[in-house]
Amino acid sequence: MSERAGYHVSYDAAGDVVIDAADGAPELPAAEAPQDGAGCHAGGTMEDAARAAGQSELLDGFARDYPQGPHDKPQSMCPAFGSLRVGLRMKRVATILSGSACCVYGLTFVSHFYGARRSVGYVPFNSETLVTGKLFEDIREAVHEIADPDKLDAVVVTNLCVPTASGVPLRLLPPEIDGVRIVGIDVPGFGVPTHAEAKDVLAGAMLNYARKEIEAGPVAMPQGGRSDRPTVSLLGEMFPADPMMIARMLEPLGLAVGPVVPCREWRELYAALDCGAVAAIHPFYTSAVREFQAAGRPVVGSAPVGHDGTAAWLAAIGETFGLAAATVGEAQNAVLPAIRAGLAAAPVRGTITLSGYEGSELLVARLLIESGADVPYVGTACAKSPWSAEDAAWLEAKGTKVQFRASLEDDCAAMEAIRPDLAIGTTPVVQKGKELGIPALYFTNLISARPLMGVAGAGALAQVVNAAIGNKDRMNRMRAFFEGVGQGDSAGVWQGSPNLQPQFRAQNAKKLERAQKRADAERMI
Repeated sequence: MSERAGYHVSYDAAGDVVIDAADGAPELPAAEAPQDGAGCHAGGTMEDAARAAGQSELLDGFARDYPQGPHDKPQSMCPAFGSLRVGLRMKRVATILSGSACCVYGLTFVSHFYGARRSVGYVPFNSETLVTGKLFEDIREAVHEIADPDKLDAVVVTNLCVPTASGVPLRLLPPEIDGVRIVGIDVPGFGVPTHAEAKDVLAGAMLNYARKEIEAGPVAMPQGGRSDRPTVSLLGEMFPADPMMIARMLEPLGLAVGPVVPCREWRELYAALDCGAVAAIHPFYTSAVREFQAAGRPVVGSAPVGHDGTAAWLAAIGETFGLAAATVGEAQNAVLPAIRAGLAAAPVRGTITLSGYEGSELLVARLLIESGADVPYVGTACAKSPWSAEDAAWLEAKGTKVQFRASLEDDCAAMEAIRPDLAIGTTPVVQKGKELGIPALYFTNLISARPLMGVAGAGALAQVVNAAIGNKDRMNRMRAFFEGVGQGDSAGVWQGSPNLQPQFRAQNAKKLERAQKRADAERMI
Protein backbone atom coordinates (compact mmCIF):
# COMPACT_ATOMS: atom_id res chain seq x y z
CA MET A 1 0.00 0.00 0.00
CA SER A 2 1.06 3.56 -0.59
CA GLU A 3 2.36 5.62 2.31
CA ARG A 4 -0.36 8.16 1.55
CA ALA A 5 -2.99 5.63 2.55
CA GLY A 6 -1.16 4.97 5.82
CA TYR A 7 -2.81 1.59 6.31
CA HIS A 8 -0.89 -1.59 5.59
CA VAL A 9 -2.28 -5.11 5.26
CA SER A 10 0.24 -7.84 6.10
CA TYR A 11 -0.41 -11.48 5.27
CA ASP A 12 0.91 -14.44 7.21
CA ALA A 13 2.63 -17.39 5.57
CA ALA A 14 0.32 -20.05 6.95
CA GLY A 15 -2.91 -18.20 6.29
CA ASP A 16 -3.97 -18.49 9.93
CA VAL A 17 -5.60 -15.71 11.91
CA VAL A 18 -5.47 -15.63 15.70
CA ILE A 19 -8.19 -13.74 17.53
CA ASP A 20 -8.41 -13.26 21.26
CA ALA A 21 -11.41 -15.09 22.68
CA ALA A 22 -13.83 -13.45 25.06
CA ASP A 23 -13.75 -15.18 28.43
CA GLY A 24 -17.00 -15.80 30.23
CA ALA A 25 -20.52 -14.69 29.55
CA PRO A 26 -21.50 -11.17 30.64
CA GLU A 27 -24.50 -10.54 32.82
CA LEU A 28 -27.56 -9.83 30.70
CA PRO A 29 -30.21 -7.19 31.25
CA ALA A 30 -33.82 -8.37 31.13
CA ALA A 31 -35.47 -7.53 27.83
CA GLU A 32 -38.93 -6.07 27.41
CA ALA A 33 -41.31 -7.69 24.97
CA PRO A 34 -42.99 -5.44 22.41
CA GLN A 35 -46.75 -5.11 22.42
CA ASP A 36 -48.83 -7.93 20.98
CA GLY A 37 -49.49 -7.63 17.28
CA ALA A 38 -46.38 -5.58 16.67
CA GLY A 39 -44.34 -6.37 13.60
CA CYS A 40 -42.14 -4.81 10.96
CA HIS A 41 -45.02 -2.53 9.88
CA ALA A 42 -45.89 -1.41 13.42
CA GLY A 43 -44.01 1.85 12.88
CA GLY A 44 -43.45 3.92 15.98
CA THR A 45 -44.66 1.17 18.32
CA MET A 46 -41.70 -1.11 17.60
CA GLU A 47 -39.22 1.77 17.48
CA ASP A 48 -40.43 3.06 20.84
CA ALA A 49 -40.09 -0.43 22.32
CA ALA A 50 -36.55 -0.72 20.92
CA ARG A 51 -35.52 2.64 22.40
CA ALA A 52 -37.01 1.67 25.75
CA ALA A 53 -34.92 -1.52 25.59
CA GLY A 54 -31.70 0.47 25.17
CA GLN A 55 -31.42 0.38 21.39
CA SER A 56 -31.39 4.14 20.79
CA GLU A 57 -27.76 4.18 19.66
CA LEU A 58 -28.46 1.43 17.11
CA LEU A 59 -31.54 3.20 15.71
CA ASP A 60 -29.80 6.58 15.62
CA GLY A 61 -27.00 4.94 13.64
CA PHE A 62 -29.51 3.53 11.14
CA ALA A 63 -31.09 6.96 10.81
CA ARG A 64 -27.70 8.50 9.98
CA ASP A 65 -26.65 5.76 7.57
CA TYR A 66 -30.01 5.31 5.83
CA PRO A 67 -31.97 8.61 6.01
CA GLN A 68 -35.60 8.07 5.14
CA GLY A 69 -36.88 11.39 3.76
CA PRO A 70 -38.78 12.69 1.94
CA HIS A 71 -41.05 9.69 2.54
CA ASP A 72 -41.26 7.72 5.76
CA LYS A 73 -40.26 4.46 4.12
CA PRO A 74 -40.27 2.98 0.63
CA GLN A 75 -42.16 -0.25 0.08
CA SER A 76 -39.80 -3.20 -0.10
CA MET A 77 -39.62 -6.82 0.95
CA CYS A 78 -38.34 -7.57 4.46
CA PRO A 79 -34.94 -5.85 4.65
CA ALA A 80 -33.33 -8.83 6.36
CA PHE A 81 -33.58 -10.67 3.04
CA GLY A 82 -30.68 -8.54 1.79
CA SER A 83 -28.30 -9.38 4.63
CA LEU A 84 -29.46 -13.01 4.56
CA ARG A 85 -28.52 -13.34 0.89
CA VAL A 86 -25.09 -11.82 1.50
CA GLY A 87 -24.33 -14.39 4.20
CA LEU A 88 -25.75 -17.32 2.25
CA ARG A 89 -23.57 -16.50 -0.76
CA MET A 90 -20.35 -16.67 1.25
CA LYS A 91 -18.27 -19.82 1.51
CA ARG A 92 -17.80 -21.29 4.99
CA VAL A 93 -20.29 -18.90 6.59
CA ALA A 94 -23.34 -20.08 8.54
CA THR A 95 -26.44 -18.01 9.24
CA ILE A 96 -28.71 -17.99 12.29
CA LEU A 97 -31.89 -15.92 12.45
CA SER A 98 -33.58 -14.73 15.63
CA GLY A 99 -37.12 -13.51 15.08
CA SER A 100 -40.77 -14.44 14.82
CA ALA A 101 -41.37 -17.84 13.27
CA CYS A 102 -43.50 -16.41 10.46
CA CYS A 103 -40.72 -13.98 9.51
CA VAL A 104 -38.08 -16.69 9.55
CA TYR A 105 -40.29 -18.96 7.44
CA GLY A 106 -40.81 -16.21 4.84
CA LEU A 107 -37.13 -15.28 4.71
CA THR A 108 -36.03 -18.90 4.44
CA PHE A 109 -38.57 -19.56 1.69
CA VAL A 110 -37.54 -16.58 -0.41
CA SER A 111 -33.83 -17.28 0.09
CA HIS A 112 -34.27 -20.77 -1.34
CA PHE A 113 -36.50 -19.38 -4.08
CA TYR A 114 -33.51 -17.26 -5.10
CA GLY A 115 -31.13 -20.20 -5.12
CA ALA A 116 -29.69 -20.61 -1.62
CA ARG A 117 -28.23 -24.08 -1.21
CA ARG A 118 -27.69 -24.28 2.52
CA SER A 119 -29.75 -24.35 5.67
CA VAL A 120 -30.72 -21.28 7.66
CA GLY A 121 -30.45 -21.66 11.42
CA TYR A 122 -33.29 -20.50 13.67
CA VAL A 123 -33.50 -19.95 17.41
CA PRO A 124 -37.21 -20.01 18.42
CA PHE A 125 -38.55 -18.05 21.37
CA ASN A 126 -41.68 -17.26 23.32
CA SER A 127 -42.67 -14.37 25.57
CA GLU A 128 -40.99 -15.93 28.60
CA THR A 129 -37.60 -16.59 26.98
CA LEU A 130 -37.73 -13.14 25.38
CA VAL A 131 -38.32 -11.08 28.51
CA THR A 132 -36.13 -13.13 30.86
CA GLY A 133 -33.04 -13.06 28.66
CA LYS A 134 -33.20 -16.81 28.05
CA LEU A 135 -33.43 -16.15 24.29
CA PHE A 136 -29.94 -14.68 24.34
CA GLU A 137 -28.64 -17.73 26.18
CA ASP A 138 -30.34 -19.96 23.61
CA ILE A 139 -28.66 -17.99 20.81
CA ARG A 140 -25.31 -18.25 22.56
CA GLU A 141 -25.76 -22.02 22.95
CA ALA A 142 -26.71 -22.38 19.27
CA VAL A 143 -23.66 -20.41 18.18
CA HIS A 144 -21.34 -22.59 20.28
CA GLU A 145 -22.96 -25.70 18.84
CA ILE A 146 -22.55 -24.65 15.21
CA ALA A 147 -19.10 -23.03 15.41
CA ASP A 148 -16.97 -25.80 13.86
CA PRO A 149 -13.60 -24.42 12.62
CA ASP A 150 -13.23 -27.34 10.21
CA LYS A 151 -16.36 -26.22 8.38
CA LEU A 152 -16.78 -22.51 9.05
CA ASP A 153 -14.90 -19.24 9.00
CA ALA A 154 -17.77 -17.25 10.50
CA VAL A 155 -21.30 -17.40 11.88
CA VAL A 156 -23.70 -14.54 11.21
CA VAL A 157 -26.46 -14.05 13.79
CA THR A 158 -29.27 -11.70 12.79
CA ASN A 159 -31.88 -10.14 15.05
CA LEU A 160 -35.16 -9.46 13.26
CA CYS A 161 -37.80 -6.97 14.44
CA VAL A 162 -39.03 -8.45 17.73
CA PRO A 163 -35.66 -9.36 19.25
CA THR A 164 -34.28 -5.95 18.24
CA ALA A 165 -37.28 -4.18 19.77
CA SER A 166 -36.77 -6.25 22.93
CA GLY A 167 -33.08 -5.38 23.18
CA VAL A 168 -31.60 -8.87 22.71
CA PRO A 169 -27.88 -7.93 22.92
CA LEU A 170 -26.05 -9.77 20.15
CA ARG A 171 -23.07 -7.47 20.82
CA LEU A 172 -22.45 -9.54 23.95
CA LEU A 173 -21.84 -12.74 22.01
CA PRO A 174 -18.19 -13.86 22.06
CA PRO A 175 -16.28 -12.42 19.06
CA GLU A 176 -14.96 -15.89 18.20
CA ILE A 177 -15.39 -19.51 19.20
CA ASP A 178 -12.58 -21.96 18.44
CA GLY A 179 -11.34 -19.63 15.69
CA VAL A 180 -14.81 -19.17 14.13
CA ARG A 181 -15.75 -15.51 13.95
CA ILE A 182 -19.14 -14.51 15.39
CA VAL A 183 -20.82 -11.54 13.69
CA GLY A 184 -24.05 -10.29 15.26
CA ILE A 185 -26.24 -7.73 13.47
CA ASP A 186 -29.69 -6.19 13.93
CA VAL A 187 -31.80 -5.76 10.79
CA PRO A 188 -35.23 -4.55 11.91
CA GLY A 189 -37.84 -3.52 9.35
CA PHE A 190 -38.49 -0.36 11.39
CA GLY A 191 -34.83 0.74 11.22
CA VAL A 192 -33.39 -0.43 7.89
CA PRO A 193 -35.55 0.91 5.04
CA THR A 194 -34.73 -1.54 2.21
CA HIS A 195 -33.28 -4.99 1.72
CA ALA A 196 -30.59 -3.43 -0.51
CA GLU A 197 -29.33 -1.39 2.44
CA ALA A 198 -29.43 -4.46 4.68
CA LYS A 199 -26.67 -5.87 2.48
CA ASP A 200 -24.61 -2.90 3.64
CA VAL A 201 -25.38 -3.68 7.30
CA LEU A 202 -23.71 -7.10 7.05
CA ALA A 203 -20.98 -6.03 4.61
CA GLY A 204 -20.02 -3.17 6.93
CA ALA A 205 -20.03 -5.43 10.01
CA MET A 206 -17.76 -7.94 8.29
CA LEU A 207 -15.39 -5.26 7.02
CA ASN A 208 -15.21 -3.83 10.53
CA TYR A 209 -14.29 -7.23 11.94
CA ALA A 210 -11.72 -7.85 9.18
CA ARG A 211 -10.19 -4.39 9.63
CA LYS A 212 -9.64 -5.06 13.32
CA GLU A 213 -8.01 -8.40 12.47
CA ILE A 214 -5.66 -6.61 10.08
CA GLU A 215 -4.76 -4.09 12.77
CA ALA A 216 -4.01 -6.94 15.19
CA GLY A 217 -1.45 -8.64 12.94
CA PRO A 218 -0.91 -10.74 9.80
CA VAL A 219 -4.02 -12.19 8.17
CA ALA A 220 -4.75 -14.95 5.66
CA MET A 221 -3.57 -14.43 2.10
CA PRO A 222 -6.35 -14.31 -0.53
CA GLN A 223 -6.78 -17.61 -2.33
CA GLY A 224 -5.64 -16.12 -5.63
CA GLY A 225 -2.65 -14.40 -4.08
CA ARG A 226 -1.91 -10.70 -3.87
CA SER A 227 -2.01 -8.48 -6.95
CA ASP A 228 1.30 -7.01 -8.12
CA ARG A 229 -0.54 -3.81 -9.08
CA PRO A 230 -2.60 -1.37 -6.99
CA THR A 231 -6.22 -2.49 -6.92
CA VAL A 232 -9.65 -0.88 -7.04
CA SER A 233 -12.20 -2.68 -4.85
CA LEU A 234 -15.76 -2.67 -6.19
CA LEU A 235 -18.66 -1.88 -3.89
CA GLY A 236 -22.02 -3.40 -4.79
CA GLU A 237 -23.31 -6.63 -6.30
CA MET A 238 -23.21 -6.61 -10.08
CA PHE A 239 -23.45 -8.82 -13.14
CA PRO A 240 -20.46 -11.24 -13.19
CA ALA A 241 -19.09 -9.83 -16.47
CA ASP A 242 -18.91 -6.27 -15.12
CA PRO A 243 -15.81 -6.72 -12.89
CA MET A 244 -14.02 -8.30 -15.86
CA MET A 245 -14.92 -5.34 -18.08
CA ILE A 246 -13.73 -2.91 -15.41
CA ALA A 247 -10.47 -4.87 -15.13
CA ARG A 248 -9.83 -4.37 -18.86
CA MET A 249 -10.45 -0.65 -18.54
CA LEU A 250 -8.08 -0.35 -15.58
CA GLU A 251 -5.26 -2.32 -17.17
CA PRO A 252 -3.89 0.59 -19.28
CA LEU A 253 -3.74 2.62 -16.05
CA GLY A 254 -1.48 0.03 -14.43
CA LEU A 255 -4.28 -0.91 -12.01
CA ALA A 256 -6.17 -4.11 -11.25
CA VAL A 257 -9.63 -4.94 -9.95
CA GLY A 258 -9.90 -5.99 -6.32
CA PRO A 259 -12.70 -8.04 -4.75
CA VAL A 260 -16.37 -7.17 -5.09
CA VAL A 261 -17.99 -6.26 -1.78
CA PRO A 262 -20.16 -8.01 -0.54
CA CYS A 263 -17.50 -10.72 -0.77
CA ARG A 264 -17.89 -14.44 -1.43
CA GLU A 265 -15.42 -15.64 1.21
CA TRP A 266 -13.91 -14.19 4.37
CA ARG A 267 -10.32 -13.67 3.23
CA GLU A 268 -11.58 -11.55 0.32
CA LEU A 269 -12.44 -8.94 2.94
CA TYR A 270 -8.73 -8.50 3.66
CA ALA A 271 -7.96 -8.13 -0.03
CA ALA A 272 -10.82 -5.63 -0.41
CA LEU A 273 -9.32 -3.48 2.35
CA ASP A 274 -5.85 -3.91 0.82
CA CYS A 275 -6.69 -1.61 -2.10
CA GLY A 276 -5.67 1.77 -3.44
CA ALA A 277 -9.24 3.03 -3.86
CA VAL A 278 -12.86 1.91 -3.67
CA ALA A 279 -15.38 2.28 -6.49
CA ALA A 280 -18.85 2.83 -5.02
CA ILE A 281 -20.66 1.27 -7.99
CA HIS A 282 -23.74 1.05 -5.77
CA PRO A 283 -23.79 4.28 -3.79
CA PHE A 284 -25.83 3.27 -0.73
CA TYR A 285 -23.17 1.17 1.05
CA THR A 286 -22.72 3.77 3.80
CA SER A 287 -21.45 1.40 6.49
CA ALA A 288 -18.98 -0.28 4.14
CA VAL A 289 -17.68 3.12 2.94
CA ARG A 290 -17.10 4.11 6.55
CA GLU A 291 -14.88 1.06 7.08
CA PHE A 292 -12.88 1.75 3.92
CA GLN A 293 -12.43 5.36 4.95
CA ALA A 294 -11.31 4.27 8.41
CA ALA A 295 -8.64 2.26 6.58
CA GLY A 296 -7.59 5.40 4.67
CA ARG A 297 -9.01 4.31 1.32
CA PRO A 298 -10.46 7.01 -1.01
CA VAL A 299 -13.89 6.34 -2.51
CA VAL A 300 -14.90 7.13 -6.11
CA GLY A 301 -18.58 7.46 -7.02
CA SER A 302 -20.57 6.63 -10.18
CA ALA A 303 -19.43 3.85 -12.54
CA PRO A 304 -17.98 3.25 -16.04
CA VAL A 305 -21.42 3.18 -17.69
CA GLY A 306 -21.98 4.50 -21.21
CA HIS A 307 -19.64 6.89 -22.99
CA ASP A 308 -19.86 9.89 -20.65
CA GLY A 309 -19.93 7.80 -17.49
CA THR A 310 -16.88 5.77 -18.51
CA ALA A 311 -14.87 8.85 -19.49
CA ALA A 312 -15.65 10.61 -16.21
CA TRP A 313 -15.05 7.52 -14.09
CA LEU A 314 -11.66 6.75 -15.60
CA ALA A 315 -10.67 10.40 -15.10
CA ALA A 316 -11.73 10.20 -11.43
CA ILE A 317 -9.76 6.97 -10.92
CA GLY A 318 -6.70 8.55 -12.55
CA GLU A 319 -6.96 11.60 -10.31
CA THR A 320 -7.37 9.43 -7.21
CA PHE A 321 -4.20 7.48 -7.99
CA GLY A 322 -2.29 10.59 -9.13
CA LEU A 323 -1.81 9.33 -12.68
CA ALA A 324 -0.68 11.52 -15.56
CA ALA A 325 -3.37 12.99 -17.79
CA ALA A 326 -1.76 11.35 -20.83
CA THR A 327 -2.03 7.91 -19.22
CA VAL A 328 -5.71 8.48 -18.43
CA GLY A 329 -6.28 9.71 -21.96
CA GLU A 330 -4.78 6.55 -23.41
CA ALA A 331 -7.06 4.41 -21.26
CA GLN A 332 -10.08 6.43 -22.36
CA ASN A 333 -9.13 6.23 -26.03
CA ALA A 334 -8.77 2.46 -25.71
CA VAL A 335 -12.41 1.96 -24.75
CA LEU A 336 -14.56 5.00 -25.56
CA PRO A 337 -14.75 4.55 -29.37
CA ALA A 338 -15.94 0.96 -28.92
CA ILE A 339 -18.58 2.08 -26.41
CA ARG A 340 -19.80 4.82 -28.74
CA ALA A 341 -20.01 2.30 -31.60
CA GLY A 342 -21.86 -0.21 -29.40
CA LEU A 343 -24.44 2.39 -28.37
CA ALA A 344 -24.95 3.49 -31.97
CA ALA A 345 -25.38 -0.10 -33.15
CA ALA A 346 -28.12 -0.85 -30.62
CA PRO A 347 -30.33 2.23 -30.32
CA VAL A 348 -33.35 2.43 -28.03
CA ARG A 349 -36.28 4.48 -29.26
CA GLY A 350 -39.07 5.37 -26.88
CA THR A 351 -40.04 7.00 -23.61
CA ILE A 352 -39.21 4.98 -20.49
CA THR A 353 -39.93 5.47 -16.78
CA LEU A 354 -37.57 3.58 -14.52
CA SER A 355 -37.69 2.66 -10.83
CA GLY A 356 -36.34 0.00 -8.49
CA TYR A 357 -34.67 -0.76 -5.18
CA GLU A 358 -31.33 -2.27 -6.25
CA GLY A 359 -29.34 0.98 -6.11
CA SER A 360 -28.23 0.88 -9.76
CA GLU A 361 -31.29 2.67 -11.15
CA LEU A 362 -29.42 5.89 -11.98
CA LEU A 363 -26.71 3.96 -13.82
CA VAL A 364 -29.27 2.10 -15.93
CA ALA A 365 -31.03 5.38 -16.73
CA ARG A 366 -27.74 6.88 -17.95
CA LEU A 367 -27.16 3.92 -20.22
CA LEU A 368 -30.69 4.09 -21.64
CA ILE A 369 -30.40 7.82 -22.35
CA GLU A 370 -27.06 7.36 -24.13
CA SER A 371 -28.74 4.58 -26.13
CA GLY A 372 -31.27 7.13 -27.40
CA ALA A 373 -34.20 6.64 -25.00
CA ASP A 374 -36.14 9.47 -23.37
CA VAL A 375 -36.15 8.84 -19.59
CA PRO A 376 -38.18 11.60 -17.91
CA TYR A 377 -38.41 9.87 -14.48
CA VAL A 378 -36.08 7.72 -12.37
CA GLY A 379 -37.11 6.54 -8.91
CA THR A 380 -34.86 4.69 -6.50
CA ALA A 381 -35.85 3.34 -3.10
CA CYS A 382 -32.35 4.18 -1.82
CA ALA A 383 -31.37 7.49 -0.27
CA LYS A 384 -29.27 10.24 -1.85
CA SER A 385 -25.56 9.95 -1.13
CA PRO A 386 -22.33 11.69 -2.19
CA TRP A 387 -21.53 8.68 -4.40
CA SER A 388 -24.70 9.13 -6.50
CA ALA A 389 -24.43 12.93 -6.81
CA GLU A 390 -22.62 12.88 -10.16
CA ASP A 391 -25.16 10.50 -11.71
CA ALA A 392 -28.09 12.57 -10.41
CA ALA A 393 -26.58 15.80 -11.78
CA TRP A 394 -25.96 14.19 -15.20
CA LEU A 395 -29.53 12.89 -15.38
CA GLU A 396 -31.09 16.16 -14.25
CA ALA A 397 -29.07 17.99 -16.92
CA LYS A 398 -30.75 15.68 -19.44
CA GLY A 399 -34.20 16.66 -18.16
CA THR A 400 -34.77 13.61 -15.96
CA LYS A 401 -36.62 13.89 -12.66
CA VAL A 402 -34.65 11.88 -10.07
CA GLN A 403 -36.62 10.78 -7.00
CA PHE A 404 -34.62 9.35 -4.11
CA ARG A 405 -36.47 7.29 -1.50
CA ALA A 406 -39.22 6.93 -4.08
CA SER A 407 -42.43 5.32 -2.89
CA LEU A 408 -44.67 3.05 -4.92
CA GLU A 409 -47.08 5.96 -5.20
CA ASP A 410 -44.31 8.14 -6.71
CA ASP A 411 -43.43 5.52 -9.29
CA CYS A 412 -47.03 4.78 -10.27
CA ALA A 413 -47.96 8.47 -10.41
CA ALA A 414 -45.04 9.18 -12.74
CA MET A 415 -45.99 6.27 -14.98
CA GLU A 416 -49.66 7.29 -15.11
CA ALA A 417 -48.78 10.93 -15.84
CA ILE A 418 -46.15 10.22 -18.50
CA ARG A 419 -47.79 7.16 -20.12
CA PRO A 420 -44.41 5.89 -21.34
CA ASP A 421 -43.75 3.37 -24.08
CA LEU A 422 -42.19 1.18 -21.39
CA ALA A 423 -42.24 1.14 -17.59
CA ILE A 424 -39.33 -0.53 -15.81
CA GLY A 425 -39.92 -1.05 -12.12
CA THR A 426 -40.75 -3.27 -9.18
CA THR A 427 -43.43 -5.97 -9.30
CA PRO A 428 -46.36 -3.71 -8.31
CA VAL A 429 -45.27 -1.05 -10.80
CA VAL A 430 -45.15 -3.67 -13.55
CA GLN A 431 -48.58 -4.93 -12.52
CA LYS A 432 -50.04 -1.42 -12.60
CA GLY A 433 -48.44 -0.74 -15.96
CA LYS A 434 -49.95 -3.85 -17.50
CA GLU A 435 -53.37 -2.91 -16.12
CA LEU A 436 -53.01 0.38 -18.00
CA GLY A 437 -51.89 -1.38 -21.17
CA ILE A 438 -48.30 -0.12 -20.80
CA PRO A 439 -45.50 -2.62 -21.55
CA ALA A 440 -43.52 -3.18 -18.36
CA LEU A 441 -40.37 -5.01 -17.24
CA TYR A 442 -39.32 -6.11 -13.75
CA PHE A 443 -36.07 -4.27 -12.97
CA THR A 444 -34.41 -6.86 -10.75
CA ASN A 445 -34.71 -9.97 -12.91
CA LEU A 446 -34.71 -8.48 -16.41
CA ILE A 447 -32.57 -5.31 -16.24
CA SER A 448 -30.05 -5.58 -13.42
CA ALA A 449 -29.25 -9.16 -14.50
CA ARG A 450 -27.35 -7.83 -17.52
CA PRO A 451 -23.90 -6.28 -17.97
CA LEU A 452 -23.84 -2.49 -17.64
CA MET A 453 -20.16 -1.54 -17.63
CA GLY A 454 -17.92 -0.56 -20.51
CA VAL A 455 -18.21 -2.11 -23.95
CA ALA A 456 -20.32 -5.05 -22.69
CA GLY A 457 -22.91 -2.66 -21.29
CA ALA A 458 -23.24 -0.67 -24.51
CA GLY A 459 -26.22 -2.20 -26.25
CA ALA A 460 -26.84 -4.84 -23.58
CA LEU A 461 -30.29 -3.46 -22.76
CA ALA A 462 -31.45 -2.69 -26.28
CA GLN A 463 -32.78 -6.12 -27.23
CA VAL A 464 -34.97 -6.69 -24.17
CA VAL A 465 -36.11 -3.06 -23.99
CA ASN A 466 -36.98 -2.75 -27.68
CA ALA A 467 -38.77 -6.10 -27.62
CA ALA A 468 -40.89 -4.95 -24.68
CA ILE A 469 -41.70 -1.60 -26.33
CA GLY A 470 -42.78 -3.54 -29.41
CA ASN A 471 -45.41 -5.35 -27.32
CA LYS A 472 -47.64 -2.28 -27.06
CA ASP A 473 -50.23 -3.60 -29.54
CA ARG A 474 -50.21 -6.97 -27.82
CA MET A 475 -50.82 -5.30 -24.45
CA ASN A 476 -53.75 -3.36 -25.91
CA ARG A 477 -55.28 -6.56 -27.28
CA MET A 478 -54.93 -8.30 -23.93
CA ARG A 479 -56.40 -5.32 -22.12
CA ALA A 480 -59.37 -5.24 -24.49
CA PHE A 481 -59.88 -9.00 -24.08
CA PHE A 482 -60.09 -8.73 -20.29
CA GLU A 483 -62.09 -5.48 -20.28
CA GLY A 484 -65.09 -5.72 -17.99
CA VAL A 485 -63.97 -8.60 -15.78
CA GLY A 486 -63.84 -6.20 -12.85
CA GLN A 487 -61.25 -5.56 -10.18
CA GLY A 488 -61.03 -5.54 -6.40
CA ASP A 489 -64.28 -6.79 -4.85
CA SER A 490 -65.88 -7.16 -8.26
CA ALA A 491 -63.03 -9.12 -9.89
CA GLY A 492 -64.21 -11.99 -12.06
CA VAL A 493 -67.05 -12.65 -14.48
CA TRP A 494 -70.51 -12.14 -12.92
CA GLN A 495 -73.98 -13.21 -14.04
CA GLY A 496 -75.33 -10.15 -12.25
CA SER A 497 -73.86 -7.42 -10.07
CA PRO A 498 -71.84 -8.59 -7.04
CA ASN A 499 -73.23 -7.89 -3.57
CA LEU A 500 -70.93 -5.16 -2.32
CA GLN A 501 -71.08 -4.13 1.34
CA PRO A 502 -69.28 -0.77 1.57
CA GLN A 503 -70.75 -0.13 5.04
CA PHE A 504 -68.70 -3.03 6.46
CA ARG A 505 -65.49 -1.55 5.09
CA ALA A 506 -66.35 1.88 6.51
CA GLN A 507 -67.14 0.34 9.90
CA ASN A 508 -63.82 -1.52 9.97
CA ALA A 509 -61.95 1.65 8.94
CA LYS A 510 -63.44 3.48 11.93
CA LYS A 511 -62.32 0.69 14.27
CA LEU A 512 -58.78 0.92 12.95
CA GLU A 513 -58.82 4.70 13.29
CA ARG A 514 -59.95 4.47 16.94
CA ALA A 515 -57.25 1.87 17.69
CA GLN A 516 -54.60 4.12 16.15
CA LYS A 517 -55.76 7.09 18.24
CA ARG A 518 -55.55 4.99 21.43
CA ALA A 519 -52.02 3.86 20.54
CA ASP A 520 -50.96 7.44 19.83
CA ALA A 521 -52.42 8.61 23.15
CA GLU A 522 -50.60 5.85 25.07
CA ARG A 523 -47.27 6.83 23.51
CA MET A 524 -47.77 10.45 24.60
CA ILE A 525 -48.31 9.48 28.25
